[in-house]
Amino acid sequence: QVQLVESGGGSVQPGESLRLACAGSGFNLETYHIGWFRQFPGQEREAVACIKGRDGTTHYAAPVKGRFTISGDKAATMVYLQMTNLLPEDTAVYYCASVICFSDTDIGPTDYWGQGVQVTVSS
Repeated sequence: QVQLVESGGGSVQPGESLRLACAGSGFNLETYHIGWFRQFPGQEREAVACIKGRDGTTHYAAPVKGRFTISGDKAATMVYLQMTNLLPEDTAVYYCASVICFSDTDIGPTDYWGQGVQVTVSS
């Protein structure tokens, strides 16, 4: 059974950084792609970034390009989201998930989700 558990959320001021982690079990990063999504209150969940398990290719949604970096550690079955220069509009619940990871505009969930972590950016 695939399990995904996020950690690293919290509250920061604008311009600061956070690093989210997604700990996986029950799967091999060689055969899965993992992505990050976020959900604003009352809105649909939207893609943030993804990484291909086979070769490490990454894709990013436009609002986070140049500020967020997704990376993976296959040996540890971990995927990270390094978030820098955080903005108030980044405030959301962040989730990791198994995904299709075709392009910056084609990142979609498949079967598995983590529980989500809150990220709050405010003065």
